[in-house]
Amino acid sequence: MKSPEFIPCHDVDISEEDGIRYLHFGSDWVQGAMRIARPWSLELAYTREMMAGLLLRQAAKWPRRALLVGLGAGSLAKFIYRYLPDCRITVVEINPQVEFVARQYFKLPYDPPRLDVAIGCGADYMLSGKRQFDYILVDGFDPDANAGVLDTLPFYQACRARLSDDGLLAVNLLGRNKGFKGSVERLKQAFDGRAAVFPSCDSGNTIAFATGGQPVDVSLDAMRERATAIKKDFRLDLLPTISRLQLAYPLPEGCLRI
Repeated sequence: MKSPEFIPCHDVDISEEDGIRYLHFGSDWVQGAMRIARPWSLELAYTREMMAGLLLRQAAKWPRRALLVGLGAGSLAKFIYRYLPDCRITVVEINPQVEFVARQYFKLPYDPPRLDVAIGCGADYMLSGKRQFDYILVDGFDPDANAGVLDTLPFYQACRARLSDDGLLAVNLLGRNKGFKGSVERLKQAFDGRAAVFPSCDSGNTIAFATGGQPVDVSLDAMRERATAIKKDFRLDLLPTISRLQLAYPLPEGCLRI
């Protein structure tokens, strides 16, 4: 799988409404958002859900190495930078203009030792290296909301190869997209079925988690306990995510297992 060699030429636009700054790629489709008064917070529901991996891996100081495919407004990168100081972050973004806008208008920190932004194709990055990560977060779309090569079996297989033993992959999928079922099938095939698809957010975004190493086996009670601590320490409320997960799926013995 080799992506075309090009630099995206789509527009990168900014809008503001009711104290929130939005990022767009030449359309009304929101690619990122920041509440101006709280630039470190995760404004969009699906970005909060992408951090639900913190409920599934409860080892101290997890993750230590995070890889983000797709920068957008930098919301996830800023959150990890702020609240997980022991984590080293790598971001792969195909459009250099997005990095410029994230730094100028969305307060993305400049701190290369802790937060490294690489300009290039996320698929090529996955296939061309061996460095492993504890948390890989994939959130890459073009202006038409297509993930392209970031939603293929070879890409998901490459993600699995780049995960550490206790690593997790989190992928933003569009639950209302006609290709959603195919995306889930490819993800499960790459991870031998070891994936969990969380209930869709109101926006239509659906977050799926997968692992190929150490199993996830966590009870609802343990997740609630962890979510309470996260809400206090990180100002991130994941309790609604747990409630939606419990209502949507039967969880044998009250546990989520991947």
